[in-house]
Amino acid sequence: MENQTHAQNQRVPVIQVSGLKKQYKLGQIGGGTLTHDLQSWWARVRGKEDPNTVIGTDARLFGKTFMALNGVDLTVYKGEALGIIGRNGAGKSTLLKILSRITAPTEGEIRLRGRVASMLEVGTGFNNEMTGRENIYMNGAILGMTRAEVDSKIDQIIEFSECGDFIDTPVKRYSSGMFVKLAFAVAAHLDSEIMVMDEVLAVGDMKFQQKCLGKMSDVAGQEGRTVLYVSHNMSTIRQLCTRCVVLDQGRVIFDGDVEQAIAVYMETTDVNVVHYDLMDVSRMNASAGKRMRLETLDFVGKESSVFADTEKIRVRITWRVSEPFAGVHLKLNLHFRDSTPVGITHPVNLGAAVPGKLYTTEFEFDPSLLGEGQYFFYVDVFDGVLAQAVCLDKPVTEFAFEVTSGDLTMPEWAPGWGRIHFPPVKVLENGYDGGYFHLPHAVSCVNRAGARAAQPPRQVHPCAEHLCAGSRNPAR
Repeated sequence: MENQTHAQNQRVPVIQVSGLKKQYKLGQIGGGTLTHDLQSWWARVRGKEDPNTVIGTDARLFGKTFMALNGVDLTVYKGEALGIIGRNGAGKSTLLKILSRITAPTEGEIRLRGRVASMLEVGTGFNNEMTGRENIYMNGAILGMTRAEVDSKIDQIIEFSECGDFIDTPVKRYSSGMFVKLAFAVAAHLDSEIMVMDEVLAVGDMKFQQKCLGKMSDVAGQEGRTVLYVSHNMSTIRQLCTRCVVLDQGRVIFDGDVEQAIAVYMETTDVNVVHYDLMDVSRMNASAGKRMRLETLDFVGKESSVFADTEKIRVRITWRVSEPFAGVHLKLNLHFRDSTPVGITHPVNLGAAVPGKLYTTEFEFDPSLLGEGQYFFYVDVFDGVLAQAVCLDKPVTEFAFEVTSGDLTMPEWAPGWGRIHFPPVKVLENGYDGGYFHLPHAVSCVNRAGARAAQPPRQVHPCAEHLCAGSRNPAR
């Protein structure tokens, strides 16, 4: 009976989007006052320089537009957990903002059946001067709930958020992690038919992320509510979502099975980009990029970011600081193309830095241990030791590259092999009762009797020859 009810819920549309478009104007819009706007208009009429243009602004952008969404058609049914994935700039956050009524569409029609609880950015929907408890009641009122209805749920919200000791403290004193915990608890427990979640869960700790994913699964599967979830972490998409949409350049390029959607998304990864302008890209949290800011990143000496496994990957970054630092540290967080974590590099000290200078740093790392495939990394710049690091900058940009193998003795890399290609094992002993196998290429070996010698060639089993092929250089 429950399965029949769930199947019926699946076919009740709660979100219907038709021909949705969102256009933004590029460059500075408006001078802040009517006088400044008239001055700028009169200067353009006469072909003169705008007296109110900020120094460094690219005047060529004036009048140009950008289509963040370009004809999106989408239907979401009751009880679905819909994943929305795509590269940065694909239009994911813009779609969620329109569905949450934060911004209006340029064209198109949207039909929503039910109330929407959204969590798009840290602190969205919260008043910094109010306490956590007061913000809970305010969000309940926005959703049309009475005080008695909020009273019945507030203990669950406080317990889930793990902020009980600070619930009567103004939220302006909360850390970004506390903000996320309370915001999610409010969105998940208050009465709304639609939950909209952007990738802000990345701010929380791992234990709380798993707690949130479990709650969202319960909300969609047991309570019959609809969840829209945006993330670059494919493992959480697999864990939570029953259906997935891929956006690219403001359009839906795939809508259907989760695994197929992830495969389509990975194919859109562009390994031909070798230069990244990081000045205006979003950061991982609100404090990143304030005291220290990365400006550009380049793969040095490359026309595409495809590297042989014998080739060093050289990267150049430019950066500035707004206050003096005795030492700025950098590490790379490496992921496979489906967002599976691979590892991190050992932190490196970029040295002391003072304001007013543009610093250029070149570094390289060795991809020889990586199996064939496409990867990306995040750049994480921090102050202090890694165990007590304070994030200085972390652009939300995936720096993609591909590793290819020149080893003709290896077959095509299989997904089940993992991501690390270890060096060949070093054979220290090889033999059988009463004799020994000869290792080719006159490599010395120890037989079971303990005798060491370089023996003349004998018939060697093919498996033994294959295993010892990497032993030409024992020191390797």
